[in-house]
Amino acid sequence: MLTREGKPVPTHAAPPPAASADPIHSVGGLSRRALAGLLLAVLVAVVAPPTPGQAAGPGVECPPGQNDCSVWDDDPGTPGDPGGGDGPGSPNSPGATPKCQWEGKPLPCYNEFLGWFDNNSGCYYKVAEPQPEAPEGQVWYIRTCNGGDLGDQSMVPLDEPPPGFGTPPDPEELARRALASISLLPPRASVAPRRSVGPGLVGLPVWMWASTGRPYFGPLTASASDRGLTVSITAKVERIVWNMGNGKKVTCTGPGTPYKATGPKAGKPSPTCGYDGYPKAGTYRVSATTFWNVHWEGGGRDGNIPQTRTSGVIDIQINELQVVTR
Repeated sequence: MLTREGKPVPTHAAPPPAASADPIHSVGGLSRRALAGLLLAVLVAVVAPPTPGQAAGPGVECPPGQNDCSVWDDDPGTPGDPGGGDGPGSPNSPGATPKCQWEGKPLPCYNEFLGWFDNNSGCYYKVAEPQPEAPEGQVWYIRTCNGGDLGDQSMVPLDEPPPGFGTPPDPEELARRALASISLLPPRASVAPRRSVGPGLVGLPVWMWASTGRPYFGPLTASASDRGLTVSITAKVERIVWNMGNGKKVTCTGPGTPYKATGPKAGKPSPTCGYDGYPKAGTYRVSATTFWNVHWEGGGRDGNIPQTRTSGVIDIQINELQVVTR
């Protein structure tokens, strides 16, 4: 089942537009729509889309530690999200704000060598060992500031522990650490028809599909441990939203079906993920956004971290259907 703008979309062909004052022309006994379907099948058969390659476009911002979130497309287009992502912080949302960060950069709240992090000062604190003689009631701490810059390390006496000092491991922080160890790749989006191959026609169905495999749709698993606490995560795509470039969005629950110009469904609606057809001629910019859910468990708690990944932009050229009558 697929939906468009939150409403179910039937998998059969959309009904033809309301009849105008002119009668429906036919050629050789074929209706206008049947003829159009035939034309599409022949057109794509002549210029069938090539097998997606391995080219990567410019990078997309990812969670800390994930540096391989490239924009993929078999015909690299313009990277980014032209409106396809509508989740928290999309495009490519890392979910809720990390508990510890410095100048926008997420940091572990505890570091084995630097101690505990204080968001207010941007410094890590660790009790100095051995402990030098300190004023009465105070304790010497090794303070590492600027988000843990070893070049900005000093010793300071404090009357009481700084904020956050001594707190146990945070399961959600460990979940994010586990998330940073895996790669959630953006979808490699494909459509039929597409401008680089040949134009489509007004009112004819459009097929959309994305790369399959666990890096693109999950499930992916990982874990992270700290001071005796282990948190495990499972990441998988819940839906893929296609921005059709004309204000319409189509939501599918899977990667879709690749179009085959010589297949039995050539010229017909996609059985799994498609669009009924563009009502007007023009060039439309299409993109796809996968919505991941990262579920974590550990320390008697669990939770979810939403993620999105957005493809590059693919151009579709739609022409008016010309029917010759005699």
